[in-house]
Amino acid sequence: MSFVRIGLLSSLLALSGAAQTHSILPRESYRHYVEYFNSVTTPDVESYISDQQAWPWLKENVPFFACPDPDLERTWYYRWWTLRKHLRKTPAGFIFTEFLRPVRHGSDYNAISCAFGHHIADARWLSDPTYLDQYIGFWLRSGENGGLQRHYHQFSNWTAAALYERYQVDGRRDALLAWLDPLLADYALWEADRLLPSGLYWQFDVRDGMEDSISGGRKVKNARPSINSYMYGNAVAMARITRLAGREEISRQFDAKAANLRKLVQDELWNREQSFFETKLESGQSANVREEIGFSPWLFELPEPKRGYEVAWRQLMDPQGFYAPYGPTTAERRHPGFKIAESGDDCQWNGPSWPFSTTLTLKALANVLHDYPQNDISKQDYFETLMIYAASQQLTLPDGRKIAFVDENLNPLTGEWHARARKIKKNTFYGRGDHYNHSAFADLIITGLVGLRPRADNQVEIRPLLPEDKWDWFCLEGVPYHGHRLTIQWDRTGQHFHNGRGLRLFIDGRLRASAKRLSPLSARL
Repeated sequence: MSFVRIGLLSSLLALSGAAQTHSILPRESYRHYVEYFNSVTTPDVESYISDQQAWPWLKENVPFFACPDPDLERTWYYRWWTLRKHLRKTPAGFIFTEFLRPVRHGSDYNAISCAFGHHIADARWLSDPTYLDQYIGFWLRSGENGGLQRHYHQFSNWTAAALYERYQVDGRRDALLAWLDPLLADYALWEADRLLPSGLYWQFDVRDGMEDSISGGRKVKNARPSINSYMYGNAVAMARITRLAGREEISRQFDAKAANLRKLVQDELWNREQSFFETKLESGQSANVREEIGFSPWLFELPEPKRGYEVAWRQLMDPQGFYAPYGPTTAERRHPGFKIAESGDDCQWNGPSWPFSTTLTLKALANVLHDYPQNDISKQDYFETLMIYAASQQLTLPDGRKIAFVDENLNPLTGEWHARARKIKKNTFYGRGDHYNHSAFADLIITGLVGLRPRADNQVEIRPLLPEDKWDWFCLEGVPYHGHRLTIQWDRTGQHFHNGRGLRLFIDGRLRASAKRLSPLSARL
């Protein structure tokens, strides 16, 4: 499909439903971000949409966002620019890569399934669904006889959950049900490969995408909170998807799988002494270390509310826990095994901060703040962690210039891209992690900070996590949602956008709900 044809399709999609009748954010005011990102070239990399085509592509395909924080606003546009840079047209259709340059563990066309769920989270907000539709098809139908891609199970995944969450945004029931058979095969394969007699799932830490953790190892079959949370989320999603398909008996089976896994995670992976979800070793003992993956059960709201599990979140902002100036860290700082290693593998998860895990932690935290009665963590903590994440996505060049940048892992104490720095010291650097597409960002702003909570019905629900005392204004405009376009505007005084005061929800350009404060809003499509 040509670039012109794609542009036409996205324009038509933008006009679906009632027309967007006005624009609050003048698009050309944000072109400078793309020109700034383009000014630093990435040698030997050819994207399907070139840097020169990046601005018209972004202008047609992504929601626009404005806020008072320069780091956050810059990172918003940078991450869309980066996602576009990883778009490839292959004989198997469009894909998004993780690495811009070839890596040894890449599959066909250098694709890697590790961050597939993150790619879905951000790409579901693109106006043109073609890219993500084909990318999903690559992993779920490009294998032998139209089956799963041959390296799809190289890493843990939460694909069924991510696809159901996409359906909650686009409302395309038939598009979701088209993936039902491969999703059933996917779940059955995980049960065959990774299910322990106890009913928990095991995984090598490296196949969780997390090499050399304190609790694990590359050949150790531990029951980790990460894969068990993903499989719970997948089971819940599969129950919903099969119910949509009218396959009630299978749906009840997945309901039972989810209920059983919830009980096992709470009974077996919760360390009562440390008040944290932790890895269970092959020996049956707890690893006795708090690691960032202990927050993953809240990704899909696995822990039952009002049972005290939320006390674990006190560790996120504790400097002896996971808090750091460029964190959060992947392991608690008080543990003797915590380190920012200068030897061994460049990609260690025993201390450095990884955008992959930061994304998951922030998504899980948004669920806690929205749906769990608790006093252990607050909107202020979400805001601070998100601001740290946004501000950390930059690189200081040898000439002193700072550019927008995301790489593999950070030294959480200094902000230096750790694996990159180690490779430079060892003379093995070739730009492997440049603009690394191994995490999500835009989705955290849309569903977390701004608070659009996607639903399968025709109700629009807004619950901002922005603390009342932080910003006087923001605007998120042109969000595709169930065939409509949403704009969410906050203007405390009405003097910034001159378009009304308070929190305002526009659907297809028409004001549908408002509040004087940053309080929940809802409206029917």
